[in-house]
Amino acid sequence: MAKGKDVRVSVILECTSCVRKNVYKKPRGISRYITQKNRRNTPSRLELRKFCLYCSKHTIHGEIKK
Repeated sequence: MAKGKDVRVSVILECTSCVRKNVYKKPRGISRYITQKNRRNTPSRLELRKFCLYCSKHTIHGEIKK
């Protein structure tokens, strides 16, 4: 039988360096990725190194709220 809460959930990863840069400069955009994580194995927020199109380098992308 299916359980009430899903074990795998979709999360949005956002570039942390783009968010910091756009405070004082004009916004160019923020790199975002959609992925899935297992809620039981990783209860904390997910952080991965991904390629940011706006920074043109690999940066840390952190999980954000939907």
